[in-house]
Amino acid sequence: MRRLLGNLLWLTRKEVLSVLRDWLLVGLVIYAFGPGVYFQAQSAADQVNNAAVAFVDNDRSALSRSMAEALYAPWFQAPDLIDGGQAEQLMDDDLYTFILMIPHNMAADLRAGDDVTVFLRVDATDVTQATVGANYIRAILTREKERFATSVAPVRSGPASADLVLRRAFNPTNNATWFEAISALLNWLTNLTVILTGAALIREREHGTIGHLLVMPVTPFEIATSKILANAMIVFVTFTASLLIVVRWMLDVPIAGSVPLFLTGTFLFLFAAAAIGLLLGTAVRSMAQFALLVIITVLPMMILSGGMSPVESQPQWLQYLTWFLPSRHYLSFSNAVLFRGAGLETVWPEFLLVGTLGAAFLVASLLIFRRAIGST
Repeated sequence: MRRLLGNLLWLTRKEVLSVLRDWLLVGLVIYAFGPGVYFQAQSAADQVNNAAVAFVDNDRSALSRSMAEALYAPWFQAPDLIDGGQAEQLMDDDLYTFILMIPHNMAADLRAGDDVTVFLRVDATDVTQATVGANYIRAILTREKERFATSVAPVRSGPASADLVLRRAFNPTNNATWFEAISALLNWLTNLTVILTGAALIREREHGTIGHLLVMPVTPFEIATSKILANAMIVFVTFTASLLIVVRWMLDVPIAGSVPLFLTGTFLFLFAAAAIGLLLGTAVRSMAQFALLVIITVLPMMILSGGMSPVESQPQWLQYLTWFLPSRHYLSFSNAVLFRGAGLETVWPEFLLVGTLGAAFLVASLLIFRRAIGST
């Protein structure tokens, strides 16, 4: 037992130093858990952020001024007041995403009970921002119009009406940055663990050092385990730093649940992801083949696990297959702990599934690696 632990410690140290000497891998890890997470969270596609707006105010009333003032950060830039004749040219010059045109006598017409049409020019080259931003502006103008109508006209008695009151659970401001930050963190966790573990094995084969290891008093089990431990440790340390520094401090994403519980589940999932990387590294002979294999395996795994689209939106037969993906249960576990504040008494089934599937993948990868090394 002492010899086994000594060999694992020596081989793990060798693997860690090997990664740290590779500046390309070090740069990839730092970028992924630093700027990679930050930029993906800030560029969340399902909300408007700092959109440029121009305002053509032909009414010059208190109502039109309140509409302009209602378009504020962080969704919109402060509206620029322009002349109506400049609208088309400014839109062609890509200076504004939205140009709002207020008609003459809008406030007077609304006071008289007449219908009013407000024109909104939208640069739809960015389809998502154009669609979501137009809905934002429509809701803002409707709110200001109703507030104006209530202030100038008495409330008429009539039949009772039912109002819908909306309360958002776990994300009351509907801030997409929260979800995107965690999603980016989990995606990079899976990608880097698979890439680093597989690349470590392929690097040994390409450099010819795998033969040197085989003539040493170490077993294939110790070689494979050390690669998994070393790369899992590197990813886990940088993942934890990114969670605490980038996600919680820089992006100000609130974490409702227990961070130690989440990190414990993450540590279990790392072994499953590293085992997948070892399997892929065993199946190929070069780094180029490994890169292609990662694309056709890891990306579908992330999509099917619910990181890019809900599992419930998939065909029923496909949902059954995703039960064998550790990433699906890890993602469910992560959302429950980080956003809903769930404890171990709630998430223990996902916790157990992540550990069980991770152990199964780990055992299978070690057996296949041992057989491949034996044939070599």
